[in-house]
Amino acid sequence: MQKDPIVQIEKFKDFIETAYIKEIHNAIKKGQKALIINFLDLSKFDIELAEQFLNEPVESLQNAELAIDQLELPSKKNFNIRFTGLPPSQKKAIKDIRGIDLDSMIIIEGLVRQASDVRPQVTSAKFECPTCGNILSILQIDQAFKEPSRCSCGRKGQFKLLKKTLVDTQRIVIEEAPENLEGGAQPKRLQVFLQDDLVEPKMEQKTTPGTRVRVIGILKEIPIMLKSGAPSRMFELALDANNIEPMQESFEELDITDEELIAIKEMSKDKELFKKLTLSIAPSIYGHKEIKASLLLQLFGGSRKVMKDNIIRRGDIHILLVGDPGAGKSQLLQFIAKSAPKARFISGKGASGAGLTAAVVKDEFLKGWSLEAGAMVLANKGICCIDELDKMTPEDRSALHEALEQQTITISKANIQATLRAETTVLAAANPKLSRFDPYTPIASQIDLPSTLINRFDLIFPIRDLPNVETDDRIAGHVLKLYQDRDALITPIDPVLMRKYIAYAKRTIMPILTDDAAKEIKDFYVTLRNSVQSDSEVKPIPISARQLEAIIRLSEASARLRLSNKVTRDDAKLAISITKYCLTQIGMDKETGQFDMDRFATGMATSERSKIITVKEIINRLESERGSKSIQIDDISMEALHKNISEDQVFEIIEKLKKSGDIFEPKRGYVQKI
Repeated sequence: MQKDPIVQIEKFKDFIETAYIKEIHNAIKKGQKALIINFLDLSKFDIELAEQFLNEPVESLQNAELAIDQLELPSKKNFNIRFTGLPPSQKKAIKDIRGIDLDSMIIIEGLVRQASDVRPQVTSAKFECPTCGNILSILQIDQAFKEPSRCSCGRKGQFKLLKKTLVDTQRIVIEEAPENLEGGAQPKRLQVFLQDDLVEPKMEQKTTPGTRVRVIGILKEIPIMLKSGAPSRMFELALDANNIEPMQESFEELDITDEELIAIKEMSKDKELFKKLTLSIAPSIYGHKEIKASLLLQLFGGSRKVMKDNIIRRGDIHILLVGDPGAGKSQLLQFIAKSAPKARFISGKGASGAGLTAAVVKDEFLKGWSLEAGAMVLANKGICCIDELDKMTPEDRSALHEALEQQTITISKANIQATLRAETTVLAAANPKLSRFDPYTPIASQIDLPSTLINRFDLIFPIRDLPNVETDDRIAGHVLKLYQDRDALITPIDPVLMRKYIAYAKRTIMPILTDDAAKEIKDFYVTLRNSVQSDSEVKPIPISARQLEAIIRLSEASARLRLSNKVTRDDAKLAISITKYCLTQIGMDKETGQFDMDRFATGMATSERSKIITVKEIINRLESERGSKSIQIDDISMEALHKNISEDQVFEIIEKLKKSGDIFEPKRGYVQKI
């Protein structure tokens, strides 16, 4: 459809004067460089002009910007025209983009995977002829800087550069969203070039790696150069962005209609709400009542707090499931990953430290380095489900430490020093040390994870698969019933409404502890901390300040679930009961019958540590009394018996001290300090 450009410029001028004159004056007052036009308004004004814009976007955009130049405005600076609200017919999946789409205006949606540094780029340059003084203006369209070949006076080469117009440029890489993939398809990527006002600091914050965006732009081809320097027959595809719109996908940003809001408020009045919501968590998996209740509270989460001294208290509840194979851990993780609007599911061996946090990659186009977000950053304000945590290498696991507690990812590589936000809830699953729990060994010592990492989880649930006639009969009946009839699965609350309910709660409810709730938590904490009866100087620590914060977060989540801004005593009691259940499972010292945090915080019970200290004291005393460095093990055993430490325990402790490098065995039956 060819039309006279002068007519098109006049039409655009009439349209802007009619519909957008107020907006353009406001933009000038605010110092903005762009005018955002809704395509629907353009199509209502002139359907032919709108169609021509879709068919010939490059020429139409140039004419629209020329139309603004002809307006009588207080500021004569160049304005960019940005379009929004294009028809759905222009929307393309990245995997469906083909050569036929070149030079057309399309819409793509996806996640920002890479973002380069912002660099200035020359758009036009003015040269002066030294012979005749003629001014030559050259548009810089190609990748190479172009100079005039000759002047009208006949001069060739060696022109003086007077002025060059620069514009800020940034390259980002957009990747398809995981929910749009089919089967084992690999997500496709597309380069997007942003210019001028699209890379202003405010906009740049919205295009950081990990954010979901909608990009409107014109598809271009970029020549690939061969090693010889000649252009290849193959071309790269890239999108020259006209507009970019952030698409939030966290719980807080879900759209809720008026009808759904009424249904949500009705739900909150139901006294059986907690039970119904718990039954709606992974209904195809039988049992695990306490775990499902905890996962429900994890979805709601506590409230993030920034103290006056700028210390941040996270609101996210981290949960670790350690269990036997086939106990349903992975299915629970998959359900949560699919239920949350923003989630990432990763598996141990298929994840690296850079893939979890962020990677610095070489930028081939704008040169230099660019940042590529990992799973924890991509799941910011969402949930990251990590399966097979025990199969990850210790180096890769160490990347999680900062993300779990500080909720940031700090990168200092190449010339990039950056701190990325990772306000991510983590749900992890792992197998015990020998793949299956040993019934004769304490559970805590079978969790093969570093104590520094375990400490950062609020709740740790062991899942044991023990034969039991009644339980096995119910599980088998439940599974077989689902295989016979898929419709037999009844969810008390519709999953879509449940997601909207959680979204509304997280968006509007910021619970505060009441005095009654604070007293309940304080009494529990102080009583449990001081309930230990021990003759030894080394007393076990039943509960630490980290568990206290976990109880507060769980209490806030319980209040949010009821859409209440006040944490009541009942909320505190629910949080305490869940924490107590966890402590009983993994923190109970069978030898003393008391809670001992050190069992999983350090991998060693306090009673065991106390015996090690006693044996060390015996070795020191015997060495000083006898004046000999080598001490007989039998003598140590005799002394230890008076301290209620058996011979077997002495041999076990000596082996541990030998492994730790405290002592060595110079000859059989003797030990000596190093």
